[in-house]
Amino acid sequence: MTAQRILVIKLGALGDFVQALGPFEAIRAHHNALDDTDHAHITLLTTPPFAGLARDSGFFDDVWEDGRAKGFGALLSLVRRMSWAQFTRVYDLQTSSRSSLYFHLLWPRTQWSGIARGCSHPHTNPQRDFMHTVERQAEQLRDAGIARTPLANVAPLAGVRSAGEIMGHEGPYGLLIPGAAPHRPAKRWPVERFAEVASIWATNGVRPLVLGTQAETPLAAWICAHEPTAVDLTGSTSLNDIVTLALGAKYAVGNDTGPMHLVSLAGTPSVALFGADSDPALCAPRGPQVCVLEAPDISAHSPARVMEALEASTLKT
Repeated sequence: MTAQRILVIKLGALGDFVQALGPFEAIRAHHNALDDTDHAHITLLTTPPFAGLARDSGFFDDVWEDGRAKGFGALLSLVRRMSWAQFTRVYDLQTSSRSSLYFHLLWPRTQWSGIARGCSHPHTNPQRDFMHTVERQAEQLRDAGIARTPLANVAPLAGVRSAGEIMGHEGPYGLLIPGAAPHRPAKRWPVERFAEVASIWATNGVRPLVLGTQAETPLAAWICAHEPTAVDLTGSTSLNDIVTLALGAKYAVGNDTGPMHLVSLAGTPSVALFGADSDPALCAPRGPQVCVLEAPDISAHSPARVMEALEASTLKT
């Protein structure tokens, strides 16, 4: 029997990519079970920021990083590459106009799970845009014959550095994630509230670690100026490092942003903060010990309420 050749499309962003780890696992398990004698060959089409995480997951035999081909020539080159690969089936987990275009340009046509008009395994639920990412992807896979999609397990993605090596200290610590998409400032809890939480943690012997990209360094500097024990790790941690830190953290507090998905799936007692600018029913982090706080104005969340929610999260099993 010739091994099945499967393509999975997931381009980003980080939170969506992390929540696709469960579907990745389901696709791998399903197609390995179908191949009696051969290991299914599964390729991921993604973008450079997520290629390393994809390779570390162990779910893919190959990772293509040119999923957002720019320009007509690059687009044709990508589609030609897809055609030559002769995939048995494509799982379009991006389900965007871009990824659907790949279906319409691909020749010869192959089995395709997604929303492209005319595809063989369409996800046709008219309410799909009102479903949480986790449930939407699981239903899409059920429609394509994959009965069970597990919640993502991020523990195998931990990096080689220990938490102590990453933060430069030992002892109990918590994670603060004060950033969010730069073009959506209303998703950010005020930085002074993060600083208040940092001070509460420090008083209780928990060192605050501030995570984020280099763009969030000013936020980290503000927190560290108001709580001298806080450690600024913005711009200095890989996605694997974040998983490592999450697995050992006592607490985590953050906005609706990608790293919170990694942290909550690692099982860290977490509080994710939402205002009117994003809907937790569609995109809230999932995990065994995550609490979502929602208010019309994100600044309405008080540090005291956040600490209460953290304590409640530690009691979840």
